[in-house]
This record gives sequence, C-alpha cells and structure tokens, in this order.
Amino acid sequence: MTQRLTKLRDHLQPEGEGSQTPRYVPAQTSLGTARHVRIVTIGSGVSGLNMIRALRKHVTNYEHVVYEKNPKVGGTWFENRYPGCKCDIPSHNYQLSWRPNHEWSNFFSPAPEIEAYLGRVCTEEGMASEIRTQHEVIKAVWDESRGTWQIRIKDLRTGNEFDDRADFLLNASGILNDWKWPDIPGLHDFRGDLVHSANWPEDFSWANKTVALIGNGSSGIQILPALQPDVKHLVHFVREPTWIVPPRLQTLQMGKASSILDNIETDEAGNFTPAQIEKFRSDPSFYQTFVKTVEEEVNSNFPIVLKDSEYAQLIRKSLVEYMTEALEGDEELCKALIPDFPVGCRRLAPGDDYLRSLKRPNVTVVTSPITRVTSSGIETADGGVIKLDAIVCATGFNVSFCPRFPIVGRAGNLQDIWTTKVPTSYMSCAVPTLPNYFTFLGPNAPIGHGSVFTIVEHVAKYVIRIILKCQTEGIKAMAPNEKAVAEFHEHIQAFMPRTAWAANCKSWFKDGKEDGPVTALHPGSRIHFFHMLERFRGEDWDYAYMNENGNRFHYLGNGLSLKELDGSDSTWYLNEPDRLF
Repeated sequence: MTQRLTKLRDHLQPEGEGSQTPRYVPAQTSLGTARHVRIVTIGSGVSGLNMIRALRKHVTNYEHVVYEKNPKVGGTWFENRYPGCKCDIPSHNYQLSWRPNHEWSNFFSPAPEIEAYLGRVCTEEGMASEIRTQHEVIKAVWDESRGTWQIRIKDLRTGNEFDDRADFLLNASGILNDWKWPDIPGLHDFRGDLVHSANWPEDFSWANKTVALIGNGSSGIQILPALQPDVKHLVHFVREPTWIVPPRLQTLQMGKASSILDNIETDEAGNFTPAQIEKFRSDPSFYQTFVKTVEEEVNSNFPIVLKDSEYAQLIRKSLVEYMTEALEGDEELCKALIPDFPVGCRRLAPGDDYLRSLKRPNVTVVTSPITRVTSSGIETADGGVIKLDAIVCATGFNVSFCPRFPIVGRAGNLQDIWTTKVPTSYMSCAVPTLPNYFTFLGPNAPIGHGSVFTIVEHVAKYVIRIILKCQTEGIKAMAPNEKAVAEFHEHIQAFMPRTAWAANCKSWFKDGKEDGPVTALHPGSRIHFFHMLERFRGEDWDYAYMNENGNRFHYLGNGLSLKELDGSDSTWYLNEPDRLF
C-alpha cells in the first residue's frame, strides 16, 4: 500500500520542462511535511531548559542552540546566592511538572538546592550539548528578505564576537536578572563593602560589622534575619511599607490543603523527615495527590487582589493583626511597616522571622529618606549621619522590560519602542513588528501568581504550536498584528483598576512607579492565563509565506498526506468518532 502511494506521489510531481509552467505551482511535498528550522534560545534558566525538552518532545527537523551568559545553567537561581535566599512557593510545586523531585529537603527550598536541581535536570537529560555557556547575545536584527534573525554573540571567555542566524528567536532571559544599583548620590564613593543582593560576593563577611540594608522587598526581607545574628549593628532603610504574610505553611494549613498537610512529617524548621521523603518516592499516588492539592491552594489566591471585596477586607484585617502582634505592638515600627494601600499592591512576602528580627536590640529601622552616601556612611533627610562598615542594596532589578541588547524588527529597535511607550505584548509572549520572536514572562505575564515553572511550560507549548504551524504550513514569518495587541492592552488597562495591583503604591508591578500602568501582571488568575493559551487565535496574526506567489495554501502540496505515508494508523478517525479535531 505504501509503495503504491509513493509511486502515486511521484506521479503527482509538477510537469517537467517543455510544458507551460503555470503562474502558481503547488508544492511537491505532502501535507504535513515539516521544513527544517534553526531555533536560538537566549538563557538557560527554567524557561530555556524546559524549551530544550519541549522541542525534543514535539518538533522534528530542527536544530537548536541556547546561548547563556553565565558559566552555568540555572538563571536566577545561579545568580541569586545572598544569605537567606529561598523560594516562597512550596518546593513540590516549584519544579518542572515532567521532572518531579521527591527529595526536596524543606517545604520552601533554599536557593542552592533549586540551582542544584536545575543543574541535575540539565545533566541527566543530556541538555549540555545544546547550551553554549558564557556566550552573550548582544544584538539581534530581523532580515525580512530571508525571514531570519541575524544574531551577534560575544564569547565572554575570549572576547571574540561572531554571527548566528535563526528562523525563530526565543528570549528566555527572564524578568528579574538585570539588577541595578539604587540611584543615590555618592553611592560609589563609599569606601567600605558595597554589595548588591543579586551579585553577592562569596567572600563578603558581615560578622561584627555595622551594616546598612537598603530595601524591604522580597530579597531584603530574607536577608535581614540572615545577617542580624552576626552583625554588630544592622541599620535597615525602609522607603515604603509592605504587607508581610504569615509563614506560607501556616496559611496553607488554613485552607483545603489542611487534610493532606496533616499527613506530612516535618521538623520545626519545615524540613521533611527521611521517612516522609521516602514516602514521596515510594507512593506515587500519594505524592500526586499532595502536589495537586497544594497546587490548587496556590492557584486560589487571586481573589485576594480583587479590590474592595469582602474577602480582601478580611485578609487585610487579619494581616494588620498579625503584623502588629509580630512587631509586639511597637507603634513606630507598625507605622513604618503596615501599609495603607490594599493587600497585594506590592508583592506579598512571608517574613515572620523578618518582623521579629526588627525588634532585636542590634537592629535600627530608618524611614527618613537617604540624601547621599559618603565615603564612610549614609546621610539622611532628617540630618542623620550614620557611620557604616558595609552597605547592602536589596533594591531589585530593571523591570522596565526593555531588552538588555538591541532587538531590531520591522519598526525599529525594541529598546527604543519600549523606552518611549508602555511595553505591550500579545498574551505576554509575542511582540508586534518582531516576527518569529517569542519571550517568556514578557509584559503582563502572570509572574506574581505562583510558580513560574508551570507558567513557562504553558508558554513553551504555545510557542511550539506556532513553530509547528510555520514548519508545516509554508509560513516564513508571523507576528501578532498591532490592532490585536492594542486591543489586548486596552483590556488589561480597563481590568487592572479592579485589582489591588493598580492601587497607589510603588511596585515593580508598575516598573517601580506609584501610579503607572500595571505592566508585569496578567489580568486574571493563573488558571485564566492557562485557559487563554489553550487556543491559538490565528486571526490575531500577520503572515508572510515561503512561496514567492504568496499563496497561503501552497503547503497543501501534492495531494497526499503524511498520515497515509508514514506508516501510522491511516484510519485513526474511526478510533474515537466523537473526538473533536
């Protein structure tokens, strides 16, 4: 049968020389044939590693290379090594769904353990062959005529630069990886130790020193209790109040997950007992139930940020009571740290040990603005002069979404576009005028909604479907059209005032602004985002085709389908008659 079809396929080839060639000639290939593509990914953190596996699982006839600027894989978990650094999402939900780790030591994993997990995934899955470490992408330019990205790369070991090309450019460099110093006059005049939380030197010793800690975001909240026991004195500069939530395990036990959590054995520090780790490993049904139950609880947090709801008011009341009790009713500290803005306006962070550390005798909280840094310390607006041995800046990252290198598409450099206009994207992962370019955790992704692992897995599947569409339908280039992106942005901005995210507070959700547009978060829950990505809306995209004629049906080819030529079940439609295509 297959031999007869092959002969028929050969018979259906276009007429040879001597015949009059029509203006449009159908392709010689069969329907479903995938053209060869080259894919370049930037970054080997969670998104990049998952993409390697997703491509291997679902795509054929491709080549793939990942350029990573760091000497090792792991992304943010390679870079973030400050004391106290850990994830505040439950460990067994902060992992790749296709690569469960039964041996997490704690309910909330320390950074080195997460880095080791990602390194182990890379090694055991044989991913290193596709990754070029210490290679930094420094420029990417779209070539319209070829339908490819021309990419400039720098080998950070030698300083040499070279060019590469890609049919698809995938930006997996993440949102929280471009750290920045705070804009404080005289900062670099300081002669003591000057440290940024995202670039922590391994040899930095804070023991018996007077240390300033600037910033009370997620990093500052973790760093302070880690430094406090060993410093001579710690001066904590707080610019804005922030909502601190009780330990995550405590809040999980108050919800639907309580029944299964009662069966989990941990010590006082939240470490799983050896017997519990063995049960995770040996009882797959129990483990799956545990992971899914906790995941459901994490997914249910969205109503907290719905502004002025009865539930939000209840949460606010309970957090005021919790923070007041943890601060032992200290009026000055409560005034400095308990916000007036709604719960969720800034990222919620657990910090029971942080709040209690603030009451230690060797900790001082300063709310007066810093006016300048001198060679020996910090001066504040109220006239204070504080002598210091070290300054730690837990002041975050550049979260403007502006790329670190030029990405030049049909309408110019994305750096210029997103510097002068509000960053907008299509469903967080594609950009108008940048064909065949996709980004993970771009503008208005659900970055504050829970584990990024499952988020980037969903984005990868969405991108994979587009790559397959281009491979098998003769599409050279595709990009979301500007009208669709404008309407998506219109929806986001109309929805956000319903949430605490848009309230008056300085937040990286709004690029550090007090009342700017919310650019970092998806307008809905995690499940809402996942559901949105399930269906590809072809009507929102502009296409350019491989054949010169531009006929969109050129891919229909010679009249035969690979489904009748590849040896698979060619009567599959009889197996499940009620299944939709």
